[in-house]
Amino acid sequence: MTISVGSKAPDFTLKDQFGQDTSLASLHADRAVLLVFYPFAFSGICTGELCEIRDDISRFVNPDVQVAGISCDPMYTQRAWADDQGFSFPLLSDFWPHGEVARAYDVFLEPAGMAVRGTFLIDTDGVVRWTLVNGPGEARDFSGFHEVLAAL
Repeated sequence: MTISVGSKAPDFTLKDQFGQDTSLASLHADRAVLLVFYPFAFSGICTGELCEIRDDISRFVNPDVQVAGISCDPMYTQRAWADDQGFSFPLLSDFWPHGEVARAYDVFLEPAGMAVRGTFLIDTDGVVRWTLVNGPGEARDFSGFHEVLAAL
């Protein structure tokens, strides 16, 4: 199922880097949420992208929006990476059932067992307002997200 602008975002509950259950519904309860799927913690492009969020956190986490990263890495890897890089936002583990949420968002790359770089802005009603999907090796550009968020 392809996730498109205007469609209802598939709900989920995943463990964050601290082992706490985190649902999409809880993330978008009072502000929009930007879901950032990425292939692997500690990899070059993924580190660059999440460091971009960390280094400009007020544009990604504020009264209007919350960001959450998602990969198929185990929760313990997410925690080690967050601690290593100083990420203060939720990193969610889609480890088991492996890639279930990435599949629901149509960003799971079966042959590699990983999520591609899917990015989804979801409003407080759970409706997708912006998407961007980049394949392996292609860094994403967050500028479109900022434009759409400003218009919400």
